[in-house]
Amino acid sequence: MFAVRSEPALPTDRMLTASQKYGVLFQSDFMELEARRVVEVIMGTDSLKHVEPDDFIISMRSFQGGIEWCKLRGSTSFHYVMLRPVKHVWPPYFAHLLKSPTYIQALRRTTDLIRDGQELRFSNFAQVDLPVVPLDEQKAIAIFLDRETAKIDALIAEQEKLIARLAEKRRATISHAVTKGLNPYAPMKDSGVEWLGEVPAHWDIVRVKALSQFTTSGPRGWSDRITESGSLFIQSGDLNDSLGLELETAKRVNVGDDAEAARTRLSEGDVVVCITGAKTGNVALCESLPEPAYVNQHLCLVRPSEDVHGRFLALSLKSSVGQTQIELSQYGLKQGLSLENVRELLVTRPPRQEQEAIVEFLDEEAGKLTALALNAAAGVSLLKERRSALIAAAVTGQIDVRNA
Repeated sequence: MFAVRSEPALPTDRMLTASQKYGVLFQSDFMELEARRVVEVIMGTDSLKHVEPDDFIISMRSFQGGIEWCKLRGSTSFHYVMLRPVKHVWPPYFAHLLKSPTYIQALRRTTDLIRDGQELRFSNFAQVDLPVVPLDEQKAIAIFLDRETAKIDALIAEQEKLIARLAEKRRATISHAVTKGLNPYAPMKDSGVEWLGEVPAHWDIVRVKALSQFTTSGPRGWSDRITESGSLFIQSGDLNDSLGLELETAKRVNVGDDAEAARTRLSEGDVVVCITGAKTGNVALCESLPEPAYVNQHLCLVRPSEDVHGRFLALSLKSSVGQTQIELSQYGLKQGLSLENVRELLVTRPPRQEQEAIVEFLDEEAGKLTALALNAAAGVSLLKERRSALIAAAVTGQIDVRNA
């Protein structure tokens, strides 16, 4: 049914990328969509292979999302395997079959070294039996699935737009509350900061260092002390997107009885900011600690002053105003934040009682928006499950689509 295409790239071929997210597209289009560059292969080398429309491409991620149907002519890296249809193949039908959950699971079972970065080869593909379906039935199934999955995809898109709108409204609600307050009639003053605008006249505009007892980061070298037991060791991945810490999944570390350990130990009410890596700028509040916990070197620990509500500070840093400053602190080739960058961030400082009122308001209002978003996300999950089940049933002949 399929054979390997191994023709060298033509001088006129454009480079293609096989993506689980977008399918097969030109590499330049992929970089534009992702707003990042990928490793480019110099044309004219032996490492490029020619691809024809209706070929199927096995990529290094096919064990996660199946095999991609190509509708373009171009070239790809030698890391990919090109499958050329030979007979009994209607490409739109196999586009669904080769990305169905049942097929992906079967493909995974052909190797036990996927997690070590082993590339999938034609030999893996050949180990999975494919159904031989009459072409007219393949066409009928493909037409049915194209129509029905388009309906489901439209519903998913609506829910995802709703989730995006709710997230934007949540961000706007937080930003307005921490910069303008809750009283719409309060006298205002110019903050003196162009991107902040007016703030309540009785509020102060200060830097993080002015409202914290101290700021520090975790010790270097403690990753060598990670163990099955010991104290909690909080790392970047333990900060969730809701100002919380995932203590249940945190690693553990052996801690010595020294000044460095005392300096980096978390206390309830501390604010934690990720200062390096993909989660740079993420913020969490340490609300409760069932046992001792310490931060690693990629996190900044901010201990608020007595007149500062830790959750108000965390919300301020997580707001669009705080995140804009964090983005501006990273420029050119500079990635990540220094402790000084965090200390110099500007935030508002209302009276303590007003901070508490704002926190209470945001917990209620943002909580409502979060609940709506979670309901929408649950709906998306159900729709995706239905989509997968529909494809699996149709491509294996469990649904009679002739009159559907």
